[in-house]
Amino acid sequence: MKSLPSDNAKEYKVIGLMSGTSLDGLDIAYCHFEMNENKWKYQIIKGHTIPYSIEWQNRLKSVETGSALELVQTDHDYGHLLGKLTKSFIDEHNINPDFIASHGHTVFHQPCNRITLQIGNGSAIAAETGLPVICDFRSMDVALGGQGAPLVPIGDRLLFPEYDYCLNLGGIANISYEKEGRRIAFDICPSNMVLNSLANHYHLSFDKNGEIARQGELSQDLLRKVNDLDYYHFNPPKSLGKEWVLSEFFPLIEKFDIPTKDKLRSVCEHIAYQVSKIVQPDPARKMLVTGGGAFNLFLMEKIRENCQLEIIIPDHDTVNFKEALIFAFLGILRWRKEVNCLKSCTGASQDNTGGAIYISARNYS
Repeated sequence: MKSLPSDNAKEYKVIGLMSGTSLDGLDIAYCHFEMNENKWKYQIIKGHTIPYSIEWQNRLKSVETGSALELVQTDHDYGHLLGKLTKSFIDEHNINPDFIASHGHTVFHQPCNRITLQIGNGSAIAAETGLPVICDFRSMDVALGGQGAPLVPIGDRLLFPEYDYCLNLGGIANISYEKEGRRIAFDICPSNMVLNSLANHYHLSFDKNGEIARQGELSQDLLRKVNDLDYYHFNPPKSLGKEWVLSEFFPLIEKFDIPTKDKLRSVCEHIAYQVSKIVQPDPARKMLVTGGGAFNLFLMEKIRENCQLEIIIPDHDTVNFKEALIFAFLGILRWRKEVNCLKSCTGASQDNTGGAIYISARNYS
């Protein structure tokens, strides 16, 4: 019988699962964490992205418009899928994690209505793997009046303290940084979710290296329109969900009768401009950039042009699996009953510890 890890251990081996709004696939990261002199050290031992089948892409894209029964069924089916994929990953690499921390796949995120939903049923994952599973990280914060996002900043603070800014270019771009002793973080603007959708017009899953965007011409009118969206005039804490992108951003760019390559170019310029509004121009400052957008050479060129500071793109595993790594870490903090969500980032009434734990008791002493 396997023993459950203690809540004050100095070392943990955890699998983090992440599925983002860009629908690239499931990120699985097997990570080692060690507490040494009150500082956390980490290592991504194995990381793998498993692309979704066309069937699952379509199912996840459309689940929010289906019936209540379809939503519940998808939640459970997706949980079993995550569990099976994780079990295969464990068997393939012959690893022995302490537990699994899963972000799930966001279907609804409406903190103004105090609701958020990430599907991928935790009990189904636990049943398939026989391992403890920690999931549903956002609900507590939303119940406390917070945005339930972003959650990554506590990991940025404790795992990446050497950087002045941590920028993630995923489906939605987000950033975190310290200001006057408080961690500030928020969603900046749509990123790969929009860029990948535009690339689909060319029957491509993404615009490799931003090559199509590079060929396009900037539409000053489109750039001005998207930059004037209400969200960009709100002060943090604030967060974006798929619903906002579908209802506010996509309809705006669809109104423009211009080539898709021009839209790609203009959206890249938009992302770079929105990032530049946040970071202070200072060559002595360092910004860590991760997420799929870090591989978009054209987008990164535009960010460098707009932001006068040192930009660091780390090793391949950190770029691809930083969010999975941090959700593994959030799982550790939850296991240890420590704060894993900061009110300074989400606007909640208090710092809190989010996450539901599922344990298949028959496998543990």
